[in-house]
Amino acid sequence: MTTTRTEARIEADERVPMIHIRREFAATPAQLFRAHTDPALFARWVGPADMGADIDYWDARDGGSWRYTAGREGLETSFRGCFHTVSPERIVQTFTWEGMPEGVALETLTFEDLGDGRTLLHATSLCDSFEARDAWLASGMETGVDDGYAALDRMLASGEL
Repeated sequence: MTTTRTEARIEADERVPMIHIRREFAATPAQLFRAHTDPALFARWVGPADMGADIDYWDARDGGSWRYTAGREGLETSFRGCFHTVSPERIVQTFTWEGMPEGVALETLTFEDLGDGRTLLHATSLCDSFEARDAWLASGMETGVDDGYAALDRMLASGEL
């Protein structure tokens, strides 16, 4: 019997200021790639669940850039970055929370085909210091990650993606 893990594993790397996020999906690599590069789709699943996302711009190509604002009543926050590599197997981009614009992380997402319509998403975020990494981990980021991926699961199950 195969069990499916639907909660993301979020781990701090002990050697470098990096966060690893791993999550299996009932999806093909192509579906996950599309969910991460199509701005209309991305805005529908990115978490946390109680915040909406408005895409300001999104140019998912090598050398492109992106920015979105997430908000709910009384709170609004924006994120931005640049796409360095955009391919069906791997996305490399920068990530900056505009509330702390000096903190830029380098993110890499890979989509590993596990067969039988399943894919392992592995995302890494290399922060500029251990303190910055630990602040991310203490921020409650797991809520946004898990809420977002649960929304993505629902979109995949409904055939929207």
